[in-house]
Amino acid sequence: MELIKKYFPNLLDQQFYKLSDLKNLYAYWNTYVNLVSRKTFFDFYQQHVLFCLGIAKVFSFYPGSCVMDLGTGGGFPGIPLSIIFPNTKFILVDSIRKKIKIIEKIIYNLHLENVCTICIRAEKLENKFDFVVTRAVNKINIIHNWIKDKFKHKSNYKIKNGALYLKGGNLYDELKEFPHAIEYPLNHYFEEPFFITKKVVWISNI
Repeated sequence: MELIKKYFPNLLDQQFYKLSDLKNLYAYWNTYVNLVSRKTFFDFYQQHVLFCLGIAKVFSFYPGSCVMDLGTGGGFPGIPLSIIFPNTKFILVDSIRKKIKIIEKIIYNLHLENVCTICIRAEKLENKFDFVVTRAVNKINIIHNWIKDKFKHKSNYKIKNGALYLKGGNLYDELKEFPHAIEYPLNHYFEEPFFITKKVVWISNI
């Protein structure tokens, strides 16, 4: 949690306590279902929580907006972001029911009133969203095909509705089809070596 304090010093006490509770909750539920890789659990706050909160360093969701977390898996990035943005609605989507069931328990334990879950493949969703967030679920062009018709047409924000991808490594090939994509290197915001190759990629729905 020292990393969270370091980069988000202005959190409200309630937000800080909820983020503090995450590791114990995931340690408990990870014994039943592999929500977080056991190889990286020792570095839970850096590799999972802070990485997801990189989105909050480059973008602020407006109150009342609706965000899909595509392929949420263990609830990332949706759960950490929902704590940072309590006035934004987050819909956590995954096709694996056993993970969704446990994520629902974590949401209940954290008293997150702005989060709900849907167990479905993203391409079958009929809902419309202002934004989509996702962490390394697949290649960007594949994800784009799943979500290209999932956005609301009207944007209530200065930036067009679109998707924010948490990615790592060289994205040159993945982004060939998206010349308007914007890359935000996370090592501009976080100084730890883990973030040298990590990025948030913004692609508007145009």
